[in-house]
Amino acid sequence: MLDKIIQFDQDFFLAINQGLSNPVFDWLLPILRNPYTWSPLYLFLIIFFIKHYGKVGVLIVACTLATFGISDATSSHLIKKSVKRVRPCNDVVFKNEVNLRARCGSGYSFTSSHATNHFAMAFFWIVLFRRKWRHTLWLCILWAASIAFSQIYVGVHYPLDILCGAILGMLIGLGTGYLFKRFFPKFFEPTNQIPATTPA
Repeated sequence: MLDKIIQFDQDFFLAINQGLSNPVFDWLLPILRNPYTWSPLYLFLIIFFIKHYGKVGVLIVACTLATFGISDATSSHLIKKSVKRVRPCNDVVFKNEVNLRARCGSGYSFTSSHATNHFAMAFFWIVLFRRKWRHTLWLCILWAASIAFSQIYVGVHYPLDILCGAILGMLIGLGTGYLFKRFFPKFFEPTNQIPATTPA
């Protein structure tokens, strides 16, 4: 059974890593997975949260960082070091079939910390803002999913690494989000809605 799962995972990996190869993805997806690409977004969110919510905004930033820390510790230190799955680009038997489009890295593959961390933050924000701004749900999922998918395309993670990392991240993000909701229920009251933009 395990052999069949691994074979399916490898076949699915090749369908993405090789089957979807095109010049646009070759250029775009390595950029999407680069953390420096998103630095302006993170800076904007920090300023936005603090500007609109004051002390609570500082707390949101702190809880976002805590969510990231929990997800990264769980994926990178607890799960990866226990499972010890080799990355596709480091597998001595499989790596010759991999189109590697980014630095492979020496760490283990399962679960993908990129997927875990970004889905954790995305779902934390979804819990906080989905009733305040109607685009939050799909934007957060699209952001996290594009980064996670790029990990397969560039050749550094298998699909199951991404899927399980995403599920783990969702659970962590929902958990920290609902803890925030429990201890700071006033934030979710209608009076704390993001001000609507007045048409010119």
